[in-house]
Amino acid sequence: MMSVLWIVLPYSALLSFIIGHFWRYRHDRFGWYSTGPEADRAQRIGGTAFRVGMAGMIAARLTDLLVSGPNSHPDNTFYVVVVAVEVCAVAVATVGAVLLFVPDMIGSPGRPVISPLDSITFPMLVAGLLTRVAIKFDPNSSENGYRTAETLFTWFRSLWTLHPNPEAMVHAPFIYQARGLVLMLFVAIWPYTRLASILAEPVYWLIRRIRSEPPTGRPRELSTP
Repeated sequence: MMSVLWIVLPYSALLSFIIGHFWRYRHDRFGWYSTGPEADRAQRIGGTAFRVGMAGMIAARLTDLLVSGPNSHPDNTFYVVVVAVEVCAVAVATVGAVLLFVPDMIGSPGRPVISPLDSITFPMLVAGLLTRVAIKFDPNSSENGYRTAETLFTWFRSLWTLHPNPEAMVHAPFIYQARGLVLMLFVAIWPYTRLASILAEPVYWLIRRIRSEPPTGRPRELSTP
């Protein structure tokens, strides 16, 4: 049963992530969040900070994932740089999340929710942060044995080879299993929350703007009176 859990759920979460983005495009064109003049200053700052912080965290985690060995983290100097980037990114993303979500939690929401799942956006962010901190300060994870590489990284890499290795998570400590479950749920609900629009809306807006611009290198034809 545990093996099925670590095989079926991740692929189901990925399928939900893909289908959800198509649904979201048809639902509101990723338009929940806007950086236009109608958004207040705190929202604009929060959205920018959250984007920058999330980009830094994803980049740091992917670098750690790709460079780490089967049971060891990268070389000391490189690893220190990766950790420093991640710490700074977490701080920036946290400030952005507070500016974006806390006002709606303590007052009447300024915008309608995307779906019922939208109400758990901030708790999911908190759960992701807490599990990351717990793993980071795991006393049993050291230079001689990098438990994240032995468990989460090994399992995650195996998913993309289409030869899943659920044993890496079945025998992992509870906190690493909790981290994996939180990440899977996060991926599954992402398109159905305001998070999708915060990151995807600028890309969608940029694509629309590029398509609306006339081709360069050819003068516009002027209509004759």
